[in-house]
Amino acid sequence: MPELTGSAILVGVILGIIFGASSLYLALRVGMTVSASIPVAVMSITLFRALSNKFGLRRATILENNIVQTTGSAGESIAFGVGVTMPAVMILGYDLEMTRVMLVACLGGLLGILMMIPLRRAFIVEQHGVLKYPEGTACAKVLEVGEEGGASARTVFTGFGVAFFYQFAMQAAHLWKEVPNYALGWLKGGVLACEVSPTLLGVGYIIGPRVASIMVGGGVLAALVLTPMIAFFGSSAGGVIFPGNKPIPEMSPKDIRDAYILYIGAGAVATGGLISMIQALPLIGASIRSGLRDLGKGKTGGTKERTDRDLPMGFVILGALVLVGAIATSHLIPTELPGRIVGALMILVFGFLFVTVSSRLTGEIGSSSNPISGMTVATLLLTCLVFVLAGWVGAEYRLAALSIAGIVCVAASNGGTTSQDLKTGYLVGGTPAYQQIGILAGALSSAIVIGFTLLLLNTASTVVTAKAEYLPKVSAPDPAALNETETGPDGASYKVWRVIKPQEGVAAGKYLVDDAGKAKYLVDPAINGRVNVRDDGTSVVKFDAPKASLMALIIDGVLQGDLPWGLVAIGALISVVMHLCGVSALAFAVGVYLPLAASMPIFVGGLVRAFCDRFGPKYAEGEEDSSPAVLFASGLIAGGAIAGILVALLAIVPGGSALSAIGGILPESLTESDVMGMATFAVPTLLLVAVGLGRWLSAPASSGPGES
Repeated sequence: MPELTGSAILVGVILGIIFGASSLYLALRVGMTVSASIPVAVMSITLFRALSNKFGLRRATILENNIVQTTGSAGESIAFGVGVTMPAVMILGYDLEMTRVMLVACLGGLLGILMMIPLRRAFIVEQHGVLKYPEGTACAKVLEVGEEGGASARTVFTGFGVAFFYQFAMQAAHLWKEVPNYALGWLKGGVLACEVSPTLLGVGYIIGPRVASIMVGGGVLAALVLTPMIAFFGSSAGGVIFPGNKPIPEMSPKDIRDAYILYIGAGAVATGGLISMIQALPLIGASIRSGLRDLGKGKTGGTKERTDRDLPMGFVILGALVLVGAIATSHLIPTELPGRIVGALMILVFGFLFVTVSSRLTGEIGSSSNPISGMTVATLLLTCLVFVLAGWVGAEYRLAALSIAGIVCVAASNGGTTSQDLKTGYLVGGTPAYQQIGILAGALSSAIVIGFTLLLLNTASTVVTAKAEYLPKVSAPDPAALNETETGPDGASYKVWRVIKPQEGVAAGKYLVDDAGKAKYLVDPAINGRVNVRDDGTSVVKFDAPKASLMALIIDGVLQGDLPWGLVAIGALISVVMHLCGVSALAFAVGVYLPLAASMPIFVGGLVRAFCDRFGPKYAEGEEDSSPAVLFASGLIAGGAIAGILVALLAIVPGGSALSAIGGILPESLTESDVMGMATFAVPTLLLVAVGLGRWLSAPASSGPGES
């Protein structure tokens, strides 16, 4: 039966790039992604079936569709690893280099796959029935239903189209307000806001009402409790309170969030990640023991049975050694030779440890609940502690620690995805070696494109402003010592002044200064930037990147030791309190860190899921992940994210934004109306309700997703 064909690899690579780009967009916005395997499988089945009907070509086999979903799934896992680590480069005060992002993505992605291959027989075969692999099993059912007849991706494509049109009309054409908000007059500093995003609506539906409610609870605490408290008690405070850069009475709610709440949120996210790791310690210990015990039992390479044939062990070992050698000799670890050797060894040890843990936990609790962030935090903490003990605390070791953690994060994420895909292949009778080739191809192609996507999103939303309100009131202390130069918007050459930590009268950021040290421009990045309107009045989308901010916080905290630890401790204790109350500390902590506007549409999606589960069609256990509403929500996520990336591309094309901004011809009372913004958001929400209730794009519950 045809399996590893050129068409399967090509379609898998294309879908992997699309879902990888959308997952990166999602990771930057809310610090999370959703599994792409099922929507990729459904789209593969329909694409091949449509080509067969149109041109009379041979229909794709179930094994070819399995190769497509295996190849395509790599994009999402790599996007998560890159999205939660690499933006920290800018938060630490450096410029983001394309080569660094691509090397971390490529080396980490390939390393995770190679390290998973020796574990396949132990986890997938020997423990079949013990390790459930919920997403992998659901994907196998989708492939089986598609093979039996009639499965269609109409639902996914429709969701994609709805979200793409909506997002483009909102962000590019500016036909309605993106973040309606309402200031509570009776609560100083309290602002209700909701980002009318179909992407986040889809995320909320997929993660469900409980997690969505916990996330918005964290947002309510930050926006309607902590911010008003700081505004109230700071209203009579004189002077500047560290780490702010101006008196609290002069701060807006956004200023308070940027100066104080973000540190509280970062402390909460760090502690939530560690709590999730501690909770998983019994499973982690079992994973390590089982992996080491069963590793010797696994038969890899050269087996006679097709369904038990892996890539040769010699290729796996040689490939892993080459990758580690490439890491040690590259500029990813910008230190002397001893530091590079130690860094490469840590990647080898931590990589294999957490690939094993991730693969096992994916089988136990699924990829959506896999605490990759906690593993990355643990890697970063241990790496920084090793550097401190060795006396390596220079600026170059900040980048080295982040690069090590980034590679391990991508490897662990892709290792878990690989094990999930191999489980799907085991259930449908695929050839492991062919799947491993497919996911290697998908990882490499997605890793290359992810770097371009990240830099595109950052470039498009970077604001260079000359407004006095964003420029420091003092000059650079030693202008002659500033060696880096950059051309400003006016064409003149300026020196670059990087302020890593906020000072009195100077906010952290990158400034272009003249020879006397006077700041002329602020270069505000897309990642964790504070300026979302250009000097010409056009607005841009900023990315909060909660997990990346956490990585930067840990690196500075351990290596530099000059963070506002009081605020960080408050956030840590918030997570502890939530855990003691039986609430998911990590989900709540992410809600604290993100703006309330970002968690509100997720909450709406969760409410829709609760309503549809109560009054809509009932599905058998395991079929919920491939229901029409879940597939429609997946389409909303992909369509909205891809539209956002297209808008970003238009923003860097001269005149592109102005060309698409047809909303300028409409009355401002309409395009800036909060009521109009919320009314438009009701459209994708009601469509999702209709699909969830079985009133639109539906099929009988027993017939599989999208069958018609």
